[in-house]
Amino acid sequence: MQLAGRLKGLESGIFNEMEKCKRQVEARGITVINLGVGTPDRPPATHIIDALHRAVDKHENYRYPLVGRPELYRSMAGWYRRRFGVALDPDSEILVLPGSQDGLAHIAMAYVDQGDIALVPDPGYPIYSFGITMAGGVLYPMPLLEENNYLPALEDIPRDVSHKARMMWINYPNNPVAAVANRDFYRKVIEYARQYNVLICHDVAYSELCYDGFKPMSFLEMEGAREVGIEFYSLSKTYNMAGCRIGFAMGNREIITTLKRLKSNIDYGVFYAVQEAGIAALEGPQECVEENARAYQRRRDLLVDGLASLGWNMFRPRASMFVWAPLPAGYSSSIHFSMELLDKAGVLVIPGVAFGARGEGYVRIALVQEEEVLREAVQRIEKVLQK
Repeated sequence: MQLAGRLKGLESGIFNEMEKCKRQVEARGITVINLGVGTPDRPPATHIIDALHRAVDKHENYRYPLVGRPELYRSMAGWYRRRFGVALDPDSEILVLPGSQDGLAHIAMAYVDQGDIALVPDPGYPIYSFGITMAGGVLYPMPLLEENNYLPALEDIPRDVSHKARMMWINYPNNPVAAVANRDFYRKVIEYARQYNVLICHDVAYSELCYDGFKPMSFLEMEGAREVGIEFYSLSKTYNMAGCRIGFAMGNREIITTLKRLKSNIDYGVFYAVQEAGIAALEGPQECVEENARAYQRRRDLLVDGLASLGWNMFRPRASMFVWAPLPAGYSSSIHFSMELLDKAGVLVIPGVAFGARGEGYVRIALVQEEEVLREAVQRIEKVLQK
């Protein structure tokens, strides 16, 4: 059978090659320390798990969950008001999703036609480009450069591209580069969107993994944000509920209504038991969120300081679950370095080029192992760097 053209080239050869190499290393009897996949390794808080247990025993929760429970929408609105000071209408400005990635993948289908231009960060989380490609759109990469604090320079986008662009993806705190944004940047984004009639999609999944007293803001805090876009949020990282698959889209009423209409023709919603666990997470004790951030900060410090002691220096991120590390001296290929690290040290990181051409020269390291494992990773890496 002939593969559809839209699927050709979508699978990342780099990710596939890393997995193949990982299996080969494990076949040699080496336990690989996986710092590649950005999935939380910590469990949800007890009150969240208990709520899920109780909900699983309710027979009525096994019907098609065609719409989210009103209590869940109110819980999300309340959380946004407490956390960001943003007042959302739970009936018209919020949509529950089977994980935020689900919405990230589908939104382009509602607004991008064949040949339309969409602006994506480079390097960037692959799902943004995937959704646009599946919708038949044309990708225009916005370089995220260290000298610009990994913020896209909107003034550098050619005017003819801007006039043809239908949507723009932004993501702060960022994956993979672990950068953060401020009000001035969001103000420029809103001005750009108004000038060129571009839909803005902001992914804020890592807002609660923040360190050193820093608190990321919501795009929706800005005046005019709801006129031009929406924001995606997930319970995966904040509450360690990645396997539960529950997230939200919030913001512009028209866009939320359109996405809801699209989704109603694709899936049947989020399991009611998971929705009840989500309510418990959003309304229950929040000490678990603070402790989660403290745990990741300890991991960040251990890894960054440990590698610095080996002469491998990197930026200390203020948020996200990643470290974006420039290649050590003597290396020019992120793929070559990552493969060598995996083969010789049994430590898996992701080559920066896997996230876009501008990712070359870096690797992404995920802080998804306990501290003692990260200490061992530093010790293993030392053998490669001091060869």
